Amino acid sequence: MPFVKIVIYTPLSHADKIRQALAQSGAGHIGNYDACSFSVKGTGRFRPLKGSKPFIGKEGEIEEVEEERIETICTQENLQKALKEVKRVHPYEEPVIDIYPLLDI
Repeated sequence: MPFVKIVIYTPLSHADKIRQALAQSGAGHIGNYDACSFSVKGTGRFRPLKGSKPFIGKEGEIEEVEEERIETICTQENLQKALKEVKRVHPYEEPVIDIYPLLDI
């Protein structure tokens, strides 16, 4: 079954909600384990443009936010369900979500 890696950036305040949404949607299942993920903290930077509705920051001003990068795997078959659940709980108007295909080696 083909897998993808999902990488999500979120403010620290929502990291646990994102991990829970991923696990509940079936992402992070590896062999006899579930809810598997890896996280690292860093600084996200952005400037909300005119017409935006930022969760953090003000229109036209550069913002720096302590964020968590959460990564896990998911079957391609389950990807849309996982993305739907993440977007449901993610606070950002435009969440950054990267999807990488994984080689079957």
